Amino acid sequence: MIATGQVRVSETTAQGDATYWLESRPSDGGRVRVMCHRPDRGVHAITPADVNCRTRVHEYGGGAYAVHDGTVFFTNFEDQRLYRLVPGSAPHAITDEPPQPAGLRYADMCATPDGRRLVCVRERHEDGAVHNELVLIDADGAAAPVVLEHGHDFYAFPRVSPDGTRLAWTAWHHPNMPWDGTELMVGELSSESALSAVRRVAGGERESIFQPAWSPAGRLHFVSDRTGWWNLYELGPDGVRALAPMQAEAGEAQWTFGQASYAFVPDGIAVVLREGPRQRLALLSSESAEIVDLPVPQTSFDVPYLHAAGNRLVFVAGGWTVAEGVVSFDRDSGRVETLRTTLNVSIPSSCISVPRAITFPTGDAATAHALFYAPHNATMSGAGDELPPALVIGHGGPTGQASTCLDLAVQLWTSRGFAVIDVDYRGSTGYGRAYRDALRGEWGVADVEDCVSAARHLSDEVDLRRLAIRGASAGGYTTLCALAFTDAFAAGASYYGVGDLESLARETHKFESRYLDALIGPYPEQAELYRARSPIHAVDRLRCPIILLQGLLDEVVPPDQAATMAAALDAAGIPYVHLTFPDESHGFRRSENIERALGAELDFYAGVFGFAAAGADDAEAAPQD
Repeated sequence: MIATGQVRVSETTAQGDATYWLESRPSDGGRVRVMCHRPDRGVHAITPADVNCRTRVHEYGGGAYAVHDGTVFFTNFEDQRLYRLVPGSAPHAITDEPPQPAGLRYADMCATPDGRRLVCVRERHEDGAVHNELVLIDADGAAAPVVLEHGHDFYAFPRVSPDGTRLAWTAWHHPNMPWDGTELMVGELSSESALSAVRRVAGGERESIFQPAWSPAGRLHFVSDRTGWWNLYELGPDGVRALAPMQAEAGEAQWTFGQASYAFVPDGIAVVLREGPRQRLALLSSESAEIVDLPVPQTSFDVPYLHAAGNRLVFVAGGWTVAEGVVSFDRDSGRVETLRTTLNVSIPSSCISVPRAITFPTGDAATAHALFYAPHNATMSGAGDELPPALVIGHGGPTGQASTCLDLAVQLWTSRGFAVIDVDYRGSTGYGRAYRDALRGEWGVADVEDCVSAARHLSDEVDLRRLAIRGASAGGYTTLCALAFTDAFAAGASYYGVGDLESLARETHKFESRYLDALIGPYPEQAELYRARSPIHAVDRLRCPIILLQGLLDEVVPPDQAATMAAALDAAGIPYVHLTFPDESHGFRRSENIERALGAELDFYAGVFGFAAAGADDAEAAPQD
């Protein structure tokens, strides 16, 4: 059911009574299509079945489509070109085929008010180098793209004012990531496709700007963490004004394009707010300047995609017992309607383990946070007073957070008798900048400490002799460090995790190529520290089995990371499983691969902890000695 019963939805957009979003299905190889719901037609696909609407800008993508008056513009994954799709017609390419396959990549497009032009981020790959820039593109593809802005290492959020005369965007330089420090820029956009009078209006080296957007009246708004919390601001005639100062987050780590945490409505601004694991949809009233919760049942907005058409809001949301879905909220009628759910089967709430949020002491006299899921199976129970084994999860990023939505993978483990501890270690988002910055220079140390401390804090509820740890990407690195540098765990699973920091610093893609400067230190100046923090150099300290799962098309964490780790484990005589997936990249999308990976992982734990795992593949998941 995890593999085939769930679709993925993202990037909602509202225009009139139409709602658009992106949807992918593991059963279709993870292909992404633009979907639409209209009251008179219901849900229907916009892009053809042979189109894959994904962009590879920053490798993580996002912002792969835009809609203007019913015309859809999108990036096609296979060639990374931009296409125009008029209702009733076939897609038409509006950018040329680049000399290098997929060498020109487009994302985060915004149409001018008249629909004749698009402004977007372009990532240009040529001669072994990667260049990012803002470009202006004719909506019909009649003229070559015009470069509006270049010189910064990265760009995001190009947004045209309602009168079409001004352009706002964010930009930043290495070694910053967008949650470290960005600049908010504004320029005059002429009818001759030129940009002038460019100036910085906010942001800097230690101020993160998120989602600049123009109000219907032409006032520029944005989210900034200048006070230590991502809050809403407005740029007015007298300068920048804070709209609702609070110790809550109205922004997110910008791993992907296309995110939106607020939207303009007739009586104010609708905004998604995060306070640790608690999220809510609220209204910032233009009349009273007060924040009031909006009456929707959804409590989880893991990645915010909030848009408005008049008084109607659309977003992707779910809850502890409700799967994510595309939701439409009509504030005039009060109707909340799920237009598309990501889960096509019904799970009784009695079968779901609902977490409780915990805060616990950890290293350096600090505190950290986690979600604790108790084992839960309506038809089975543990033996007497026996404490359950526990599975600790380190989320990816590492600048990210544990999901607050129904996660079938978590429910898989709790239904099999595991407690699950999903850790928001120091460095996670949702708790303010100070907590986010607490991982600077401490990756592989503070995150590991917090995972261990979370489990020990729950010693009255879990069996500390039967702890496992799992994670993907950055969480895979945390997993490998926890196994190499502590004796807290009996087993671990690393999905496309990092074992060799030096290799990652030399080989990863441009977007993250200087990420480790903040997390570890500048390279090669701190090469010795990179080696000391790399699990590949501490294999002799390992005493427990590991399962490694890796996509062979991964451009973020190269496959050599898992292969080298497996070779080192083999040489050291450490039991391990190494599974590769030739048609997967960073994050598994195909149903058969998701099923294979989770089945092998479950069987791996069954072998370690001595229980039967029905339906697992013993041949694949038996650790090699």
